[in-house]
Amino acid sequence: MSNNQQSTYDLQSVSLPYLSGAPLKWFASMLESPIRGLFLPNLLKQAGVTWLRTQTFDEWPTFEPNWPAVSPAQAEFTMPFALWPEKPAHKPTGWRFPSAFDYVHAYRQGRIDPVQVAESLLAAIDASDAQDPPLRAFIEIDREEVMRQAHASAQRWKEGTPRSLLDGVPVAVKDELDMKPYPTHMGTTFLGKGPVEEDAIAVARMRRAGALLVGKTNMHEIGIGVTGFNPHYGTPRNPYHPSHYTGGSSSGSAAAVAAGLVPIALGADGGGSIRIPSAFCGVYGLKPTYGRVPESGSFALDFSVAHVGPIAVTTSDLVLAYAAIAGPHPHDRLSTQQEPPTLEGWNRTDLSDMTLGVFWPWFRHATPEVVAANEVMLETFQQLGAQVKAIEVPDLEAARVAHVITITTEMNQALDPYYGAHRKDLGLDVRVSLALSRAFHARDFLMAQRVRTRLIAHFQAAFEQVDAILTPATGLPAPPIPTTALPDGDSDLTTLTEIMRYAPFANLSGHPAISFPVGYTEKGLPIGMQAIARYWDEVTLFRLALAAERTLARREPQVFFAPPVG
Repeated sequence: MSNNQQSTYDLQSVSLPYLSGAPLKWFASMLESPIRGLFLPNLLKQAGVTWLRTQTFDEWPTFEPNWPAVSPAQAEFTMPFALWPEKPAHKPTGWRFPSAFDYVHAYRQGRIDPVQVAESLLAAIDASDAQDPPLRAFIEIDREEVMRQAHASAQRWKEGTPRSLLDGVPVAVKDELDMKPYPTHMGTTFLGKGPVEEDAIAVARMRRAGALLVGKTNMHEIGIGVTGFNPHYGTPRNPYHPSHYTGGSSSGSAAAVAAGLVPIALGADGGGSIRIPSAFCGVYGLKPTYGRVPESGSFALDFSVAHVGPIAVTTSDLVLAYAAIAGPHPHDRLSTQQEPPTLEGWNRTDLSDMTLGVFWPWFRHATPEVVAANEVMLETFQQLGAQVKAIEVPDLEAARVAHVITITTEMNQALDPYYGAHRKDLGLDVRVSLALSRAFHARDFLMAQRVRTRLIAHFQAAFEQVDAILTPATGLPAPPIPTTALPDGDSDLTTLTEIMRYAPFANLSGHPAISFPVGYTEKGLPIGMQAIARYWDEVTLFRLALAAERTLARREPQVFFAPPVG
């Protein structure tokens, strides 16, 4: 590590007061009261907003990290089924997660059909919520609808006319995405009072492929947190250690995948909300390039940092899900100017054509076990032929604050119609975050977009030298759920800062990023690595995840429901 690298790196760990119970209720009330001005100056300073206000960024603001690659598409395009992977890229030895391809194999052989799978799955979900503590991966399941889909899929397999390799494969959907016939609650008690009339585009594409859409998964309320805590539907539990968080906000999706209930789930990622729970739960999560997967039908909450993407048990399943949902749609403006999605070379794990960038002070700013596992995987990539190059990514602290300002300002604006009447219906941690961010100014938001422009320039400069930037996925493994956090929540900014050390930057810049498992702690908790690539280059991310998967001995979670396709 060079002295210059160290001097460029400016992210800091923090030590801030922990609040829960009555003190947190009091604090939330004070921030929403006329005397909030007594608290705001110190809170804005702790959040870095006061510091950012003193800085100078002259760049032209970037309000959407859209990176046009081609002329706008005039029609919908998705990857033809013939180009999808036909089989897993490799067969792991030892214990393994049953994958989407296992379902396909079982259906083709006639050993089982989607009706039997659906019946077994519904029983497993019931069992997962009957245990102590309950898994709480799902918040809503229409059993008649699930069985209707299963019967239709079983008939297609019987007739030899499955729609795709996903026909009859169980897929779960985060409660942030519209899916008929469910409401979209966004993890709240007051949104989504009636069923939606149309699927989100990503959900519609899964349905068109014949996927067995199981139900709506739990999430951190309005997606504003990264632990997965939810006071209304119960906090999802980490299948590897049920006393620990799943990560969020796509918490139920990651828990459902890691617990074996489904091999694939859809999530949404505004600041790490796919990659963080994937890392904590030991599975694979992709945040595609901004605009790669249409956002239409996802709750319009944090539009300039929002991404829809898949979570899966293996890289091959992740690629299969990506193949189903990626591509432009004329109803979604931001999706129309992308290069056509491709999978060419995704399963090539000879990395001799690849240079990997590492900003060492950032890479090593995590707990010792996280750093050690990531360094071992980095050495493995070098053994597979990759070159490692030291890089710098300046202004990370400014980008961190800019992301906070951007995502929370957009969330507040989206919730304005509900805030007055339903503010006290929100969880305490959500109320604190929203109250603080309502103190941001228009000039703060504008400054954040100038910082976004600079961050994009820093990443683009790095990608002139390297093919991917590697970091840990999180600064620590899944933290335990404090008993004091139940049932009403807590405020633990010290831990949240460590969780979000690496993920939000690719949201602000719009670059694609992936999380994949690279090891386990002594306690058995999963450890993840993150890779960030050039715009529209998801294939490089798949290659790295697959290379890591081929060398990692996966461990069975403590809570696991083996599907009958094994």
